Amino acid sequence: MQIIKNKIKIYLRNIVAIIYSYYLILIGKINKVKKSSASGEIILSVYFHNPSKKLFEKCIKWFLNNNYHFISDKELVDIIKNNNQFPRSAVIITVDDGWRENKYNIISVVDKFKIPLTIFATIEPIFENKSFWWSIVNKTKKIKENKMSINSLKTIPNELRMNYVEKLKKEISYSREALTSEELIEINENENIHIGSHTITHPILPMCDNLTSMYEIKESKMLLENKLKKEIAAFAYPNGDFTERECNYLEETGYHIAFTTQPNYIKKSNKINIFQIPRFGVVDNLPFVENLCRMTGVWYERKKYKK
Repeated sequence: MQIIKNKIKIYLRNIVAIIYSYYLILIGKINKVKKSSASGEIILSVYFHNPSKKLFEKCIKWFLNNNYHFISDKELVDIIKNNNQFPRSAVIITVDDGWRENKYNIISVVDKFKIPLTIFATIEPIFENKSFWWSIVNKTKKIKENKMSINSLKTIPNELRMNYVEKLKKEISYSREALTSEELIEINENENIHIGSHTITHPILPMCDNLTSMYEIKESKMLLENKLKKEIAAFAYPNGDFTERECNYLEETGYHIAFTTQPNYIKKSNKINIFQIPRFGVVDNLPFVENLCRMTGVWYERKKYKK
C-alpha cells in the first residue's frame, strides 16, 4: 500500500513540475538565459550523475540546437585566471561519481558530438569495487528499518557515518556500481574526456577532521595521477559541501579548479573564485522539461538563492 502511495505522490509531483516548467518557458525565462549566454555575460555550468543515454543525449542536443558550444575545465581555468573575455553561448559539462553506466550512456554521446566533458571519479568504488555509501543505506532500507536517513548521515562527524555504514554493509550483498579501474583508464584515453577527483570515499568534507579532509583531497589526486599517468587538476566537492579549509587544501595540493553544487551562473560581472565554481544539476529520474529548466538555471529563480 505504501509503495502505491509513493508512486502516486511522485506522479503528482512530476505533473506539477511539468506544468510549472512549461510556464517558465512560456514567460520567456529560458530565452532570457540564451540571450545572456549569447552576449557573453554568463557561462552555463551543468553536472550529471548517472543519466540514461536518452536524457543525456537530449540535453546535449538542446544545447547544440540552441547554438551553444562546449568548453573544457582547462579552458574555463584559462578564461578565469587570465581574465579572458567570456566566450559567447558557452557551457561546461561535468559528471560526478563515476557510475558504470556512464561508459555506455555518456561516452557514446561524447564521441558522437565530439564535446569535452569532465568525469569526477570516486576512488574506492572504482579501484576497490566498493559500493557508494548512500547506496548501502538505500538498500538496507528495503530489508530493515534504518534509524538514520542519508540526509541525516550527511550531518554527523565522518567517523560516525563510516562506522554506521560499515554495520549496514553486513546486512546486504551488492554488485559493482562504479566503473572499473580498467574502464577508467580506457575512458582517460579519449581525447574529449578529462578525469577529475571526487575524493577517495565521497565523504562530506566539512564533517571530516583536518587530516581526513586533506587525505581525501590529496591522496585521491595522487592515486589518479599514478593510475592514469596524467595531471589531475580538477575537483568536485562531494555533495557540494566545502569550507574555506577545503579551498585552501586544494590550492596547496596543486588543483587548478573545483566545482560546487551551488546553483548559479558563472557570471562575467562577478569576481570568480576558481575553487568555488557553481553548477546546475540535472536529476536522473526527472522529466526532460524540468531538467531543461534546471540546467539553464531558471528553475532556481523561485528560490532566494545567494552566492
